Amino acid sequence: MAIENILVVDDSPTERHILLEILTKSGYKVATAASGEEVVAMSKEIMPDLILMDVVMPGQDGFNATRAIAKSAATKHIPIIICTTKGAETDKIWGMRQGAKAYLVKPIKAAELLQKITELG
Repeated sequence: MAIENILVVDDSPTERHILLEILTKSGYKVATAASGEEVVAMSKEIMPDLILMDVVMPGQDGFNATRAIAKSAATKHIPIIICTTKGAETDKIWGMRQGAKAYLVKPIKAAELLQKITELG
């Protein structure tokens, strides 16, 4: 599956902008969401090829949103890369158990992110 459309989820406008810049310069079409609730709804609506998921957000956090998307029949095929400041090994294990396909710790390095996207594509 070729990855073309990516949904970026982060409650920080700065983080969304950084990821948007990296991805659009690499030729991806990008949509953004600011909360866990928003990404769960948007994932069903726009059916992105990939989701970049922050964890620490008000309301529904990224772990819960990842689990909801991974367990839904309509969206379980969408790969999720968690992009978060939570770098403990237990957080990484938990994120992968929720259904994430990869886990990156902020600050996100463009080359590492683009490599993970290529691997999942």
